[in-house]
Amino acid sequence: GARLVRELLPAAVSIFILPPSVAALQERLQDRGQDDDGIIARRMQDAVSEMSHYDEYDYLVINDVFQEALDELVLIMRSGQMRLAPQCGRHAALLADLLASTG
Repeated sequence: GARLVRELLPAAVSIFILPPSVAALQERLQDRGQDDDGIIARRMQDAVSEMSHYDEYDYLVINDVFQEALDELVLIMRSGQMRLAPQCGRHAALLADLLASTG
């Protein structure tokens, strides 16, 4: 998934969200009450395979305490807004004024 997105949109920012532990992931899947044990076992195997690709992403967030994970996601989004290109667009008039020669 992430590789294809990066190929199609090289400027895309990618975030990998990990559970705090394998046990927590399994408990979350079971607590949903949507899948039987066989499906949960398959999803756990798939998750381990997917998690091995965490290093292909730009950011890593551990979803242990929901509010902390959410705060980290917000920080990542805000950091993107502070990059040079968005800032230049937002502050074009100011930059032009600051850089204008007083001649």
